[in-house]
Amino acid sequence: MNDSTLERFHYDNKIVKYFSAATIIWGLVGMLVGLLAATQLFLPEANLGNPYTTFGRIRPLHTNAVIFAFVGNAIFAGIYYSMPRLLKTPMWNSMLSWFHFWGWQLIIVAAAITLPLGLTTSKEYAELEWPIDIAIAIVWVAFGANMIGTLIKRRERHMYVAIWFYLASFVTVAVLHIFNSFELPVSFMKSYSGYAGVQDALVQWWYGHNAVAFFLTTPFLGLMYYFLPKAANRPVYSYKLSIVHFWSLIFLY
Repeated sequence: MNDSTLERFHYDNKIVKYFSAATIIWGLVGMLVGLLAATQLFLPEANLGNPYTTFGRIRPLHTNAVIFAFVGNAIFAGIYYSMPRLLKTPMWNSMLSWFHFWGWQLIIVAAAITLPLGLTTSKEYAELEWPIDIAIAIVWVAFGANMIGTLIKRRERHMYVAIWFYLASFVTVAVLHIFNSFELPVSFMKSYSGYAGVQDALVQWWYGHNAVAFFLTTPFLGLMYYFLPKAANRPVYSYKLSIVHFWSLIFLY
């Protein structure tokens, strides 16, 4: 075959490296903050006499750093690595990729500043105030748009099951975050929930449980379907079982 007939393309490994580095950095930060919080359970004076490092201030910082900074960046690194290879095409828009990366890091920095200051909604795993919530929605939608654009221009017509898990994660987390973040702003960094009483609690834990499902579980199952066969140098044992797995998880969750 003449080389001139070959279609050449490349994968953007730089964005993967950046997300991977962020995973390591925020993982260390989040776990160190968790260690400080845990130490205060038996040694309260470990807050160093500083109101900004008391247990009540840094515990949500720890959970947000570990879930959304550490795990989040790991998810994005895995998806930006595997998705182009599964679809045989680069990501749709490199500018969106970098907007996603830097936007997510700025959101994490904003959380690291506001939570120790006590600027919080007090909603578990959704403590960040309304301006940051809006930023999360914008960056998350940019991430999803980049995935969908890549799907549309893909060279591999078959959509491997890992992609199904990625898309389910994107759609569900977007719905969860947006509906749980209906708030009435009363100042730049203060808002009240748009729901009242029991309804607020129901919506909050509809969000909280399914955030565990579709942020901490589903994306990694998709990554497992890519990296495990790669590591074993064997195709997935049963593609039919993987489809049953996907739809069972979606309906049961």
